[in-house]
Amino acid sequence: MNLSQSSNPRTDPLSDVLTILGAKVTRLTRLEAAGQWALTFPALDRLKFVALLRGTCWLMTPGRDPQLLSAGDVCLIGRTTYAVASDPEIRLIDGRSLYDSCDVVRLGGDDTIGIGGTVSFSPGNADFLLDMLPNFLLVPRLSAASDAVTTILALLNGEIERGATGSQLVSARLADILVVEAIRACTEGAQDVPTGWLGALSDLRLGRALRAIHGDIAQPWTVARLASMAGMSRAAFSALFTRRVGQPPLGYVRAWRLTIARAALARGDADIARLANQLGYTSQSAFTHAFRCAFGTSPKAAAAAATISAGYSF
Repeated sequence: MNLSQSSNPRTDPLSDVLTILGAKVTRLTRLEAAGQWALTFPALDRLKFVALLRGTCWLMTPGRDPQLLSAGDVCLIGRTTYAVASDPEIRLIDGRSLYDSCDVVRLGGDDTIGIGGTVSFSPGNADFLLDMLPNFLLVPRLSAASDAVTTILALLNGEIERGATGSQLVSARLADILVVEAIRACTEGAQDVPTGWLGALSDLRLGRALRAIHGDIAQPWTVARLASMAGMSRAAFSALFTRRVGQPPLGYVRAWRLTIARAALARGDADIARLANQLGYTSQSAFTHAFRCAFGTSPKAAAAAATISAGYSF
């Protein structure tokens, strides 16, 4: 089993999480529209990016004022319903059904052109990240950290329009990079610091603690040790970490250990005793107990289910 992502002190948490969770863009779609139009899409266990290549449109999510997008803007959408429209007052129609049998939808012209990408995760692994991300993140074209996003977006658009041999593979890889660069832009150059886990990563003190956790998950971490790395008192560190990340420091350590374990078992890495040791558990029984409490099943049963599932794939 390869746990290199969690045993390298230079590993950054974003790379660690996206790699372990098996995050990748599994579908690219395109919208060309003109005139009056409005499409709504349901909430799903996925991360979505929407990028505007030409024109303008409005993007709406629950609890937020409509956001006007211009060419070059990219937004990330979490586990929420959302809508795109030429005008936020227009009656919405079901957009998902339009894409049931195609990846390109044309509505009256091409005054507005946008692309979307669905970021999927390995089965059962989406919750760890989606539960900690805001439902909406915007990377404006003119933001300080958007240069790389703009470059990749132009390459992606060119690749899609060329349709050359291997275009689907190249487009998928570019889309993967676009998502990472968009998240980077949100954490590194945003005027408004994002909430949740991304905001914690961008915090100098909490970021040091998170990098330490992801650099060596097997360490016997304590609140005192992590607080020392952050340069804070135990009480202040624990309160800030809990408020920003959404769970206490050691709860986060436990959740990430078990997420790594579930991902490993789903891949067929079923040496449970060795897995328990590599994740920092003092015994296989302690690991089994923690896994059962978190997921309602034992590591052995999870591994067996993964084996059966793999046997039916072709």
